[in-house]
Amino acid sequence: MPVFLIAFIIVPIIEMVVLIEVGGMIGALPTVGLVLLTAVIGAAMLRQQGAATLLRANQRMASGELPAREMAEGLLLAIGGALLLTPGFITDAVGFACLIPFTRRWLSHYVMNRMVFNGGASMGGHYEYHAYRERGPRRDADGNIIIEGEYEQQRRDEDDPDRLDRH
Repeated sequence: MPVFLIAFIIVPIIEMVVLIEVGGMIGALPTVGLVLLTAVIGAAMLRQQGAATLLRANQRMASGELPAREMAEGLLLAIGGALLLTPGFITDAVGFACLIPFTRRWLSHYVMNRMVFNGGASMGGHYEYHAYRERGPRRDADGNIIIEGEYEQQRRDEDDPDRLDRH
């Protein structure tokens, strides 16, 4: 918790210093214009990259795969979008790093390697897997494989043993 508290105190101070220095070099209006321009470009990138990531996640789910990488990238996109809306050049740089596909994939890979899921199993860089392969088939208490489905009980016709009657 102290790391976040320090970040919320230190980062704005550094951002103010950088904004003042840049404003001293190029002027106040161009500095404000640059901050607004990065926000507009960031919003456009966020929209485009977010749609592409959502499409990939839907394709993975449709094929029965866990969209873990896409979920991590979606989180990074949200963080990047928030950072780009925050005025300042340092937060903009980090925000753009979250939106650029190459750096976002690297960051998501880094995050995924450090995540721990239920049961204490680390992803260990192997986050592209089929859920079935990870868990295997469902089994009952005796270890028998459970097959989901419906059935009808039928009996043999007494007159014709090859014919089944429904009851």
